[in-house]
Amino acid sequence: MKILLLTLEYPPFFGGVSSYYYNLVNTWNKKADLVPIVVLNNNDNSLINNKLPALKWLPSIFQLWKNIKKNNIDHVIVGNILPLGTATFFVAKFLPIKYSIILHGMDLAFALKTPRKKNLAIKILNKAENIICSNSFVAQLAKEFVTDENKIKVVTPGLDVQDILNNKLRDTKILETELITKYNLQEKYILFSSSRIVKRKGMDQVIKSMPKLISLVPNLVYVVGGAGPDEEYLKQLANSFPQQIKSRIIFLGKTTEEEKWTWFNLCDDFVMPSRNIEGDFEGFGIVYLEANLAGKPVIAGDSGGVRDAVIDGVNGILVNPENLENIIEAIVTLVKNKEVGRKLGEQGRERVIKEFSWENKIEEVKKIIYAVK
Repeated sequence: MKILLLTLEYPPFFGGVSSYYYNLVNTWNKKADLVPIVVLNNNDNSLINNKLPALKWLPSIFQLWKNIKKNNIDHVIVGNILPLGTATFFVAKFLPIKYSIILHGMDLAFALKTPRKKNLAIKILNKAENIICSNSFVAQLAKEFVTDENKIKVVTPGLDVQDILNNKLRDTKILETELITKYNLQEKYILFSSSRIVKRKGMDQVIKSMPKLISLVPNLVYVVGGAGPDEEYLKQLANSFPQQIKSRIIFLGKTTEEEKWTWFNLCDDFVMPSRNIEGDFEGFGIVYLEANLAGKPVIAGDSGGVRDAVIDGVNGILVNPENLENIIEAIVTLVKNKEVGRKLGEQGRERVIKEFSWENKIEEVKKIIYAVK
């Protein structure tokens, strides 16, 4: 079977969805027993023409058709239900191909916002051979619109576990020492967040909690890694506090991979209380697994697809992301009970190694796709 992945999000495009597709293709294509996946993405702007007054996705029909013919494609994996699912739905009427849809969360939520898009999305989903969901939350949502629930499968994101253990989590001591000196972290209890900075990630909730947290944990420091549209909002929030509070909130800006993994090693706990803001929710939260692989407990917002990544009391603590007292209580619990944090981190590490390797995820996807007759 020859497979093509059709997606708008692919490296160097940054984000969790892009990472999901890159790792899916990269791991699949390393396997000698599998025919490599062909990737058709929008990195050269060939799929979407923003100069068109309407139907900006029309070029994707031509590009998809051409690639199917050129590469003798049998099956298309669609990475964006709208608009690329529309193009695939159309092409499948004329060419002998079948297709599967991958859903992450916001893509489906967006597709359901208007009656026209909703009706189109339902048609695309029901025509698909499989609907592969990156989390159980979106799988449950999809069941409301699909006549055959058996076609809905969940394949969560994974990690390149061995590469991380063998390379990224090793030999960080020199940089750790530099960071401790640079940010005056001696004898400090370090909370760490790392993500694209948007409000739904909940970092503002941690910042709002800092005055009370520091009164309870005087040596606590909160380190925020990443950049994004709401970075200035977070900085303004931090600057509204007295100096003794705002000096304990450190903004790193955009970090390198080496820096990110060094902070995972250096921190005591990872915190990201993601929340649902008008339908914008966390699809999974691969960063929770990254922190776990570094042996760190996580504090996560109980929203969207986070429950697939974080099991309360197993690899972290789930909190109500709208409740500051709940967030504070979780953080203080880990500060005061080091053994609890150590156990959650160890269990999280074991769980990631056992259940979230991309090697295992590829076998799940292979089983789903190859079952198509």
